[in-house]
Amino acid sequence: MDAAFVTRFAPSPTGYLHRGHAYSALTAWTAAHEVGGRFILRIEDIDRTRCRPQFEAAIYKDLAWLGLSWETPVLRQSDHLADYEAAVADLAARGLAYRCFRTRKEIAEEMSRAPHGAMDAWRGAPLPADEEQARLAAGEPFAWRLSLAAAEQALGGFESLNFLEDGAGPTGETGRIAGRPELGGDVVLARKDVGVAYHLAVVMDDARQGVTHVIRGQDLFEAAHVQRLLQALLDLPTPVYRHHPLLVGPDGKRFAKRDRAETLAELRARGISPTALRQELGFD
Repeated sequence: MDAAFVTRFAPSPTGYLHRGHAYSALTAWTAAHEVGGRFILRIEDIDRTRCRPQFEAAIYKDLAWLGLSWETPVLRQSDHLADYEAAVADLAARGLAYRCFRTRKEIAEEMSRAPHGAMDAWRGAPLPADEEQARLAAGEPFAWRLSLAAAEQALGGFESLNFLEDGAGPTGETGRIAGRPELGGDVVLARKDVGVAYHLAVVMDDARQGVTHVIRGQDLFEAAHVQRLLQALLDLPTPVYRHHPLLVGPDGKRFAKRDRAETLAELRARGISPTALRQELGFD
């Protein structure tokens, strides 16, 4: 038994769960169950524009139907907004975050004109103080972005950043991985419409909940690089990462909410049993 093993499933209530979610939840729950560890459910409901109470209620129902159990009370990110905002303010006060007034469209256009490869991530810089104050006075919207340049200077380089991959990345990356936060560029930390961004909230909550193993899909492998940087800047522990392959349908495409993948509720309505689904997904 390894009671020190703590992992989590952290869905966003922006739609109903489908087979891909079930596979990820079962993967994490099984990993904890096999070693006598702890399994935590976290509701990542920071996107005020898309999260809905009915989706959150459905998450609990779907996971219980699958036969999963979790610790209570469940952490909801919307209950900790002040903590995230304080972290953004701290990073800004240390010169590690800056206000960016460019829109996504403007950044995309700027990158398309730049003489670099399509895979290069966008990096910016703070505006001159007088221009920034003028834009704030005019009520222009902005996002707080992490400054890679300032972070690299504060840490004396990124060479010390690394993390342990206990699973495998999309191209087989495993073992001790050198952190490459430059892959993400100057990521958004907070925005007026959705509040704090995913990367900041997730590293703070993993630390808050004592998560030792982050078990999730390979589509989030690159996110580990910028999250490792935030852990260093905020003096937070680094968990072991275990990325698993994504579940795909007969057409070879991964299941996704935006593609209207069949939901677990729809499977129940068709008379599919949780045992049958678990077997279909390779469990039991």
